Amino acid sequence: MTWRPQYRCSKFRHVFGKPASKEACYDGVPITRSVHDNHLCAVNPRFLAVITESAGGGSFVVLTLHHTGKVDPHHPKVTGHRSNVLDLKWNPFNDYCIASCSEDTTVKVWEVPPQGLLRNLTAPWKELQGHSRRVGLLEWHPTASNILFSTAYDYQVMIWNLDCPEQVIKNPLRTISHHPDVVLSLAFSTDGSLMATTCKDRKVRLIEPQTGSLLQESKTKVHRAAKVLILGNLKMILTTGTSIWNVRQIALWKQDDLSVPLLQEDLDGGSGILFPFYDPDTHMLYVVGKGDASFRYYEISAEKPYLNYLTDYRSLLPQKGMGVMPKRGLDVTSCEVFRFYKLVTTKSLIEPVSMIVPRRSESYQEDIYPMTPGNIPAMTSQEWIDGVKRDPVLVNLKPGSQVADSYLSLVKGVDTRRSQSRPGLLQLSYIQGQLDSTKGSKEAGGNDKGHEDGSPLSNGQDLALCSPPKTENELRLKFHKQQEEIRRLRELLNQRDVRIMQLELEINNVKNLNRPRLDVCAS
Repeated sequence: MTWRPQYRCSKFRHVFGKPASKEACYDGVPITRSVHDNHLCAVNPRFLAVITESAGGGSFVVLTLHHTGKVDPHHPKVTGHRSNVLDLKWNPFNDYCIASCSEDTTVKVWEVPPQGLLRNLTAPWKELQGHSRRVGLLEWHPTASNILFSTAYDYQVMIWNLDCPEQVIKNPLRTISHHPDVVLSLAFSTDGSLMATTCKDRKVRLIEPQTGSLLQESKTKVHRAAKVLILGNLKMILTTGTSIWNVRQIALWKQDDLSVPLLQEDLDGGSGILFPFYDPDTHMLYVVGKGDASFRYYEISAEKPYLNYLTDYRSLLPQKGMGVMPKRGLDVTSCEVFRFYKLVTTKSLIEPVSMIVPRRSESYQEDIYPMTPGNIPAMTSQEWIDGVKRDPVLVNLKPGSQVADSYLSLVKGVDTRRSQSRPGLLQLSYIQGQLDSTKGSKEAGGNDKGHEDGSPLSNGQDLALCSPPKTENELRLKFHKQQEEIRRLRELLNQRDVRIMQLELEINNVKNLNRPRLDVCAS
């Protein structure tokens, strides 16, 4: 017999968790005390949104990522719901659009200003009214723009098309009614052609969302599933839940066969629900327990033993929820492959935890950052309704590569008729046009045009809409914006000084060339 080593070769064997320093955390956030089993937090490369505790109605706070440290207790919030907010999800193709659902049976979609909230936001961009009981879960389609899925305690999964002129939408695009009880989890395949759900009856269902037809349903009773993921690049489905002995458990299933799980692994006897997070680029699985102070991570392979344990991240503070940064928001220069935002209710703290691959070189590591889905939709909502299926648009994370800003492309392509029902977007498109045209002599002309229109701009804002800061946080935001304007003006002055010096040198060269000719003519 030949000897084989017991260890396996992997680039991610030594991945470790690095918590942020105290200055890089978010302190003083009134995190909700709701017992609903959701992440309670949503993150994108620009903003951090957290459901907060509030008296009378539901609310959540939106912070810019650089707004670390102590958070002002009077920081503006999104306060449009009449009851507790249960879930939040950022639009994957628009970093300034977020959806929220509540116990008031509604789903609302909000537009966040680029500079963050300066006052309470109460008017949503869209309001979706179709559920008869409280709405507990939201998911955006991974490849089609403005397609939103919602599930409620009326056992229905509703599909909404946001590309319509109505501000209040009462009729969903489609309703899926295959569940006999409350839907606990919802996940999509990479191209969005398949949707997996778990229900309170602890069964896993595989559904085709475009037609609403039920493809498969699990029958086993040895694993009671609570949360589900589709591992699209491995053709597998992963669920977390409990065994018949109430032991927390992970199960792997074949995507084409849900009769019997491929693998079941018992973890511990904890009582908190397990949230799975999967990174398809590294094939790493992170399993986070609600109420635990640590979490495990594994590497998944297509061959036996399928699930390879790596190590634990250990901490002293228990987490109530977790937010996850999309891949395009990671720090690739420090070999960061995943980032959590850990909600610590006992200390009103949000602590970022970065998962780092240890490398000696500080240059970009292409082997751990393959092409990954970006913020550009693969198709429109109408194409998805017509039955089109497309893989996500991939982007390169290498520094210096051009990653499109979905919001700026949205603003540049905005339709004036559509903007009449969205005055905030029309104003932002005007401001963006003014900022793009403020160069050289055009800057004065742009300002004159703004004065002629009766809406002069100062520091990228309409003076008619400006108001003196009322809180310390607003004052800080105004200060940062003023400093940015000063920096921009200094750069403009430096560019003009350089141009003046170039012109002076050209004039001197012309004089030096003409002087010998004059001497020859004089002789």
